[in-house]
Amino acid sequence: MKRKNDRGFPDRQAIVAFIKANPGKVGTREIAREFGLKNADRVELKRMLRELADDGTIKKKRHKVSEPDALPSTLVADITGRDSDGELIASPTEWDEVESGEPPKIRILMPRRPKPGTVAGVRDRVLLRVEPSNEEGPAYRGHVIKVFDKSKSRILGVFRALPEGGGRLVPVDKKAADRELNIAAADTHGAQDGDLVSVDIVRTRSFGLASGRVKEKLGSVKSEKAISLIAIYAHDIPLQFSPAAMRDAEAAEPANLKGREDWRDVPLVTIDPPDAKDHDDAVHAEPDPDPNNKGGFIVNVAIADVSFYVRPGTALDRDALDRGNSVYFPDRVVPMLPERISNNLCSLVPGEPRGALAVRMVLGPDGRKRSHSFHRILMRSAAKLSYAQAQAAIDGRPDDTTGPLLDPILRPLYAAYACAKRARDERDPLNLDLPERKILLKSDGTVDRVVVPERLDAHKLIEEFMILANVAAAEMLEKKSLPLIYRVHDEPTLEKVHALSEFLETLDVPFTKSGALRPTLFNRVLAQLEGHDYYPLVSEVVLRAQAQAEYSSENYGHFGLNLRRYAHFTSPIRRYADLVVHRALVRALGLGEGALPDSETPESLGEVAAHISVTERRAMKAERETVDRLIAHHLADRIGASFQGRVSGVTRAGLFVKLSETGADGLIPIRSLGTEYFNYDEGRHALVGTRSGTMYQLGDVVDVRLIEAAPIAGALRFELLGSASETTPRSRRQGPQRRPSFKAHPGRSPERKRKPEKSKSGKAKKGKNKGKTKGKKGKAW
Repeated sequence: MKRKNDRGFPDRQAIVAFIKANPGKVGTREIAREFGLKNADRVELKRMLRELADDGTIKKKRHKVSEPDALPSTLVADITGRDSDGELIASPTEWDEVESGEPPKIRILMPRRPKPGTVAGVRDRVLLRVEPSNEEGPAYRGHVIKVFDKSKSRILGVFRALPEGGGRLVPVDKKAADRELNIAAADTHGAQDGDLVSVDIVRTRSFGLASGRVKEKLGSVKSEKAISLIAIYAHDIPLQFSPAAMRDAEAAEPANLKGREDWRDVPLVTIDPPDAKDHDDAVHAEPDPDPNNKGGFIVNVAIADVSFYVRPGTALDRDALDRGNSVYFPDRVVPMLPERISNNLCSLVPGEPRGALAVRMVLGPDGRKRSHSFHRILMRSAAKLSYAQAQAAIDGRPDDTTGPLLDPILRPLYAAYACAKRARDERDPLNLDLPERKILLKSDGTVDRVVVPERLDAHKLIEEFMILANVAAAEMLEKKSLPLIYRVHDEPTLEKVHALSEFLETLDVPFTKSGALRPTLFNRVLAQLEGHDYYPLVSEVVLRAQAQAEYSSENYGHFGLNLRRYAHFTSPIRRYADLVVHRALVRALGLGEGALPDSETPESLGEVAAHISVTERRAMKAERETVDRLIAHHLADRIGASFQGRVSGVTRAGLFVKLSETGADGLIPIRSLGTEYFNYDEGRHALVGTRSGTMYQLGDVVDVRLIEAAPIAGALRFELLGSASETTPRSRRQGPQRRPSFKAHPGRSPERKRKPEKSKSGKAKKGKNKGKTKGKKGKAW
């Protein structure tokens, strides 16, 4: 019997019992349905759930509640070993031991006849369907849905030949850069100096180098595009398409008017980076002629119709899902789709008829979207423009291409953007516009220079129109009650918000949270500090407080963009999530071929979402590591040179410094900071000298000397030369650096020493960077 109080409302014990009986599946909607609650009871229910979460009885994440540290029903896990019965044991891949202690164990249940692609072993990464276990041993049991990465039993590295025969392996892993392997002459497998090879460890020793045997030659790092090759193999990024997928691509025919509206006379234009190879979005805007919407605009966004060519279940589809997304390196692109699809049939090049899925949006004079409609069209791009080219025309410097487009196309686009910006400013999304560096290469694949492209209104125009189109897609699919993959971004955890508040308190910066958590709270802090010495420091800490955006078949909103619903629709050439959304729209609106199959459910799309979230992080990591290797190679002949940089990370191991010139990151080991002992102050993101009180803090400007560069691993090591400005280093004796003009806690000493917080295990907590990077267009939201 359901226990209720005198007012007919369920008591705490009843709600907790229901949550425990339905792990990972319960939200306010499910609780209200179970206990027959009305809409008027929702406020009381949310209050009770908040109290249960605050006292640790339940854990609230996104729009679901569960027992503390309960696992979701579908997750990515790493198989770590076997139990005494020989069964595989796994742990969640993403688990914060600081907040939640030791990760729970999952016993893998293997069927007698496993499906292809589900046979797993120790050290594999897998997608699991998880449920609580009633047996002794691990608290959970899981079934393998898919194996992501095969066992890392081999080491990847560069072979360096020795004069006497044989050679050494220089590992590509930055953490193992100083642990070379000895390769005997008989075990080289014909490897030449500079070859990228995979090696099996054949013998380890207590002293001296371990020995290995070359198993596979993958290419030479002496050739062009070799640096990205390291990351491609290190992260198992598929480089070649299957023969069947290539046959599908070659057999594809250009789209025609069959089943499409004719939009070839609509002057849509593409605006992209100057070096873009694929053009998957085009835009057009005009004032709305409706007298009831005076001052409003009609905005058309056309996206390449990839779903027409990549049908569900085909070889092309399987290869695209395996990749999940395109990967962009400075020296090459590893595309999600073959070039015949991505750079030809689906690229919206000028003058050529191309199939597209378009959304027509009506904006009111206040910038808010009043209505939208989707159309399957045949279009013809009127022009291919770069961001700088479009901006120059608006700024009074048109060229031969943009001159004729200025009045009929570009001015209406910018006027529509100015209109849309009113609604964006009112929505007030998270304003973390951090600089994005771009590496320019020479013809031989080495670094020429590093630049920071100017952020233009042309960038913001395209970004805002893409966001509007993405929102329209999510709204349409929800209206049609079709399953979809959302782009979601959780709000910061209470622990991170509390840590940020404490950190800002040490700087005497006010941070008052009242009511629901919104991006405006962080924007207010950043706006108050703009122009102050602390601005880069606080921007970095605010960034690290944020969660990481991901894909999910369940919607819990997008905190960074301050949107209730959001999906990726605008880049199906390079993101599988967008392709799924296109298929869902084709099915929902009856637009013809290439629709989402009826067999797709929220559960099956949840598995796809988990997979492509992993491939997205894989791509980000591979891209970042390649940039590190290119910069380390670029700086290898500048050992001993001095640079200015900013402290980008503080750990117990030392200070990470990002160079102002190139954006390269390197480590100053803590042992090289001086003769005194330095304590790690997590709350202030600082190392503090126990004797002098000298403090090195996140965001400090420092002068460093380059001591060592390891190009293969992408690692740099610096030594500190001294302060580069009056702000660093700081000492309690010297007094703090210049502070903002306001003070929230005038009586507090900013240099008060705080002990690091303790976790449940008694160990000091470690910080964790879950920042975001920018993609091809705008932020990776």
